[in-house]
Amino acid sequence: MTKENFLEHPIVSQSFAIIDQEIREHTLDPWQYQIARRVIHTTADFEYLDLLHFSPGAINKGIAALHSGVPIVTDVNLVKQGIVNLVKKTFNNPLIVALESAQIAENGKTRSEIGMEICSAEYPDAIYLIGNAPTALMALCHNVIHSKVSPSLVIGAPVGFVSVVEAKKTLSELDLPQILVQGRKGGSTVAAAIFNALLLLAWKNSREF
Repeated sequence: MTKENFLEHPIVSQSFAIIDQEIREHTLDPWQYQIARRVIHTTADFEYLDLLHFSPGAINKGIAALHSGVPIVTDVNLVKQGIVNLVKKTFNNPLIVALESAQIAENGKTRSEIGMEICSAEYPDAIYLIGNAPTALMALCHNVIHSKVSPSLVIGAPVGFVSVVEAKKTLSELDLPQILVQGRKGGSTVAAAIFNALLLLAWKNSREF
């Protein structure tokens, strides 16, 4: 079995073929499209083709970070569970859940927010996946603005109605590598799908395998 398909289930490949047929034309580059296609496969929502925003060089920088072994920080455990198997089969980077770094919510802050403050200070160059908590995304952005935190990549995909659009807008205004789901949509499965697609791109293009 080739490197290109040993991590891909045949049903997934069939689903991708259907998606390709239905989309036909798009403006994404080949690697951006592979990420968008996996999100569409996960959600059955073709709107993600337009909702995904990639900062210049974000994919290449994310791939380089995976190769260098930087930690991967997720906001909640559900995002971690969506990527852990593929991480272990490929680069095996350390996986940290921000929520687990905070025991209680305090001072008007959520556990996700406090946990992200802790993790971003401890792992300033990590890859960050946020698929649930907009407060975690805001905390990360705050640390980027006010301290020496420079993430290798931020995947911003929190979902919901309260503070979600505001948190994503804050991220979009920062000069750092990012893959962002614009608007209210997103979620843990979306963040995991984006990252898994990035992970497969890095693995398939590895010179070491």
